[in-house]
Amino acid sequence: MESIQDLFVMELQDLYSAENQIIEALPKMAEAASSEELKAGFKEHLKQTKGHVQRLEQIFEQLGTSAEGEKCKGMEGLLEEGEELMDEDADPEVLDAGLIAAAQKVEHYEIASYGTVKTYARLLGMNDAVQLLEQTLNEEKETDSKLTDLAEDINVQADKAA
Repeated sequence: MESIQDLFVMELQDLYSAENQIIEALPKMAEAASSEELKAGFKEHLKQTKGHVQRLEQIFEQLGTSAEGEKCKGMEGLLEEGEELMDEDADPEVLDAGLIAAAQKVEHYEIASYGTVKTYARLLGMNDAVQLLEQTLNEEKETDSKLTDLAEDINVQADKAA
């Protein structure tokens, strides 16, 4: 790795891996959720995430490079934590609260990562990539906000379940 462009490609490949891992995890999270609103939110985010992958593929095409890279270990760890949570014998409302927390950790990882690659793209003068990354970054922030709104109700229900 000798340049910002090399770092940019590596970080994009990391995000590509992360997004594909999320695509595998979201149906399991939707199935584990008891709140219909939370289930619907996970299903909606699955559709969105597929769009994020398509945008990343557009950028790789513009760069003339492969989307395949190392497996994103950061996302792997966050999703493993979520899997462990789903394996717990938990009250449904408490599990929903935990799923929201796990999903928000994922969103925060993505927000940080997309903000970084957007900055690199701007530095490299890749205006098309900047726009694509900005669109995804905004969607990630919106999802995080929706999860916070859901948590406000679900956390209260989880507290009452105790």
